[in-house]
Amino acid sequence: MLTSAVTEWTPATTAAPVPAEDPDGVLVRAAGRGDMTAFEALYRRHSGRVHGVIARLVGGHAGRAEDLTQEAFVRAWQALPGYRFESAFTTWLHRLAVNTALMELRARRSRPQASDDEDALDNLGSIDSAGHVTALSMDLERVVATLPPRARAVLVLHDVEGWKHEEIAAELGMAVGSSKAQLHRARGLLRTRLGEAR
Repeated sequence: MLTSAVTEWTPATTAAPVPAEDPDGVLVRAAGRGDMTAFEALYRRHSGRVHGVIARLVGGHAGRAEDLTQEAFVRAWQALPGYRFESAFTTWLHRLAVNTALMELRARRSRPQASDDEDALDNLGSIDSAGHVTALSMDLERVVATLPPRARAVLVLHDVEGWKHEEIAAELGMAVGSSKAQLHRARGLLRTRLGEAR
């Protein structure tokens, strides 16, 4: 029985593409070994994005988002020695930031929520020094911050972060149907409040 094997020939000059190194890889490796200067460089590169996702999720006062951003970076510093480069550093750090914000939201469930919502709603209709209602100049981020915490978290995780309802429900300890209901509620409130801001 005759069998023929076909072999492909590739010229020696054609090499398989080398995967691009994570642009943060050198800094991450150094920080994982305890290099504080490398970690400070990572902080400067990524603190804005981490703060942004945390602020969108927790809303409320800017000071709280700043505190949680610092907390996220403390956790990153502690976890870096175990970082295995299975995903890009930015992906890993982003997930850590989201988890930090979600832990804050879970902790809020055991505390009264009225104060956060009232503070946000007070800002919605306040009058600035020029005598204009500040709601007229509010941007989307500020309006999202006025949403109730769980509705805001579902909206941000679903519409901004691209999570599925099953993931949101598992992370926030709610039923999938509740996640969908919270998203519907958040979108309705957002439309109403953006309409009021005009």
